[in-house]
Amino acid sequence: MEILQTIGQAVLNFFTGTLNTVAWMYILLPCVLVGGLYLTIRNRGMQFTHFGHVMKETVGKMFKKQTAGKGAITPFQAVTTALAATVGTGNIVGTSQAIAMGGYGAVFWLWVAALLGMAVKYSEVTLSIRYRHRNEKGDWVGGPMYYIVDGLGKNWRWLAIAFAAFATLASFGIGNLSQANSIAQSIQNAVVSFAPSASSYGQWINLGVGILLAALIALALFGGIKRIGSISEKLVPVMSILYFIFTLIVIIRHGNNILPAFGKIFQAAFTPKAVLGAGSGILLKQTIVWGLRRSAFSNEAGLGSAAIAHAAAETKGPVQQGLYGIFEVFMDTVVICTLTALTIITSGVSINFGEKPGSELISSAFATVFGDQPASLFVAVALMLFAFSTILGWSLYGTRCVEYLFGLKATFVYQILFVLIVVVGATTSLGVVWDVADTFNGLMAIPNFIALFALSGVVAKLTRDYFSEQKTLKNIKH
Repeated sequence: MEILQTIGQAVLNFFTGTLNTVAWMYILLPCVLVGGLYLTIRNRGMQFTHFGHVMKETVGKMFKKQTAGKGAITPFQAVTTALAATVGTGNIVGTSQAIAMGGYGAVFWLWVAALLGMAVKYSEVTLSIRYRHRNEKGDWVGGPMYYIVDGLGKNWRWLAIAFAAFATLASFGIGNLSQANSIAQSIQNAVVSFAPSASSYGQWINLGVGILLAALIALALFGGIKRIGSISEKLVPVMSILYFIFTLIVIIRHGNNILPAFGKIFQAAFTPKAVLGAGSGILLKQTIVWGLRRSAFSNEAGLGSAAIAHAAAETKGPVQQGLYGIFEVFMDTVVICTLTALTIITSGVSINFGEKPGSELISSAFATVFGDQPASLFVAVALMLFAFSTILGWSLYGTRCVEYLFGLKATFVYQILFVLIVVVGATTSLGVVWDVADTFNGLMAIPNFIALFALSGVVAKLTRDYFSEQKTLKNIKH
């Protein structure tokens, strides 16, 4: 028995230590930087040079009536479904951890990764539309597993299978267990803050939350892609607007600290010890790594996951939907993560550098304006909505990956298991589960980036053709 425990611990340490480090430190993060820069150059920096056009074609059309045919969802539903999976605990807890573990300068490197990540996600989404298929039900399906095979050839099917397998495993961890646990814990903390005696009923609270959450996920999941899209297009804007309002109130109330906050971010991005002091223990390498890592974790650029949702969009062409990929990263990281960072820094709350915080850091920042109990309640609601939307988005990703691996009939079994695991996540102390799932998240990037590099010429041609057509149409109008 002791030998088995030793072997099990060794395997666990390999997944959470060695493999995690290789997947993130030496593969994903370099690929986000190098790959993002390469794809930016190949597409002529279009996320910068055509940013106005991107906003016009995305934000400018969100309030116009959009329709979708059988087996498809609207472009807006596609982007909100993808945002549902990315806008989650990474924006709140992840940004807090980036600052605590990497110092204020981590925010700067988070921005750098996001700006380059726009080109990465644009390429993923564009390829997902270019190489998508209709399944047996008539639904549009796509994503890395499809553009790997159709773009690179059938000899690369093993790489597509690897992506689908990693994504399926990640859907149970990052996309389910950890999110359900975050919801249960935040609700329990909010209840206890109003009724301290309720702490003795913590497990029962968690069980009730888990059962209710599982029922809601089941209603959405078994309704198919159209129901998930319909829920996402309502939930994501509401939760984002609420978060915008509350963070802006805190930032404005501490308005005198806004410029000093940006000063700390830019100075600490290159000389963290000069800002935090030698005693903080924060090195420049940590600042860069934590900024890049939490950006990639937040917006998922490079993982290929969002491409699965975008593949279902009723769109005029690959580039038209690819523009939503740029908007998605902008909203998720440049806007929401920045609001979280400024809320924490401008509020002046004490930060224990070198220690990973949970939601308590952002709660303390909100408490400087709203008080302890209202702050705890709002963070609980925000985390609940964000984490619920993440579970919803990842349930779709997992379903599509299982369909690719085992066929359409196998998806029902997966969905039943996914719903049951929601209850497990809400009622169990996760411990190392987050790290294991984090590893599979990083591994997803390997097959995806191979395809992105190999098919970059396809994306570049589609981009040139699109903007050439736009220029021609503009000249005709004039």
